[in-house]
Amino acid sequence: MTISRRTLVLSGISAGLLAALVAAVNAQAKSKAAPAPAAAADPAVQLVEPRQVQSLTREEITGTLQPARQLQLGFEVSGRLAKLNVRKGAQVREGQVIAQLDSEIADAQVLQAEAAAKAAEAQSTQAADTARRQAELQEKGSISDWQSKSSSAQAAAAAAQLQAARAQLAQARASRRRHDLAAPFAGTLIEQPDQVGATVAPGKELFTLEQLDPLVLKLTLPETARGSLRVGATVSVEAVGGGAQTDALVRAIIPSADAATRRIPVEIVVPNADGRFTAHTLARATLSLGEPQAALELPASALASTGGDHVYAVADSGEVKRIPVQVVDRGAQRVVVKSSEPLSRIVDYPATDLADGTKVSVR
Repeated sequence: MTISRRTLVLSGISAGLLAALVAAVNAQAKSKAAPAPAAAADPAVQLVEPRQVQSLTREEITGTLQPARQLQLGFEVSGRLAKLNVRKGAQVREGQVIAQLDSEIADAQVLQAEAAAKAAEAQSTQAADTARRQAELQEKGSISDWQSKSSSAQAAAAAAQLQAARAQLAQARASRRRHDLAAPFAGTLIEQPDQVGATVAPGKELFTLEQLDPLVLKLTLPETARGSLRVGATVSVEAVGGGAQTDALVRAIIPSADAATRRIPVEIVVPNADGRFTAHTLARATLSLGEPQAALELPASALASTGGDHVYAVADSGEVKRIPVQVVDRGAQRVVVKSSEPLSRIVDYPATDLADGTKVSVR
């Protein structure tokens, strides 16, 4: 059988059209089977309710704890350091002898002065007795007036010599006492020489004595806060580098500002009978300023601080609003804040990317 060329061409065209129709049908089927992309869900948040509290405006200031009294000691006379009676770091009583110089020469000088004073006393007694007897004889006319006056002058000279001898004795005894170094107040011996035997000069500072109970915390306040603090007020003090904490009293508010900073110096007495605080370390005082005011307490986790302290409140429409707050008291678990706007339905643990106006859902 013979097939014409025209019949073959038409058959090829029909096969191509059929393949195109099949491909179009398959594409339409796939488009119907593919699901449409889901809309993004609103972020879920957890809410907390603020609690009304009465709070004082507080200010935290850091300063250095100083000993109540501190003194560097040395001998007033020269000599060889012979004895250390107290170990470094020990407690000493007022008047307790801390160290001693070799007193051999000083003791001999005291004995010499005592002997000279006794001799002068004997001479003075004898001269006074002679002058008395000469005066009696002169009244009877047995001796001349000149002889009587001469005896009186010798008695006066002997009395002066006695006074000088007694002064020399007092000086020798005072010098001997200065060979013993006594504590002028009760405290802790902080520094002392490591060994004896060295010759020391008068006034050379060898020992450091500190009274560590109580300690004194010296701070400065802004001038605007001076009227809000008073002498005798109780403040909370805690060690910056440790866990020590106690209540302390304001001892003095100096009515003269620091020339460099224009701030008011304040001294706070910190009790330290148990030695929980260490002198010359940093401590932080929390000062209550002014009268109690209404405030709101929140979990610390609800406070955001990027770009300033603020919280996020959720409106009835589900949108969040960024509200700036003033932190009155900042703690590890709770914070007390003040706000110019009413606060309710506050977002706890706000996400870092949470923005003003974001619509959220409540868990």
